[in-house]
Amino acid sequence: MIIGKVVGSVFSTRKSEKLIGNKFMIVEPVEEMDRNKHRIVAIDIIGAGIGEYVLIATGSAARIGCDMQDAPVDAAIVGIIDEGQEWQKE
Repeated sequence: MIIGKVVGSVFSTRKSEKLIGNKFMIVEPVEEMDRNKHRIVAIDIIGAGIGEYVLIATGSAARIGCDMQDAPVDAAIVGIIDEGQEWQKE
């Protein structure tokens, strides 16, 4: 899993039928989790908002975590972090 901060959202009017009705967020992994700090587009099934720190599952764990085994999902927000000051730099 990856810890990241939601920095934006993505809107798509045309997409795979298996993705219709889902929200997509742009997540920036915290520096300690990903030295390359590439942003990730993740499906959001739990209602995360911009500015929140979240847990991201990737690969097959993302599809299982959002109960979409047959959908083209590579990253999913599976939790919103309430506490975790050890890695936060504010």
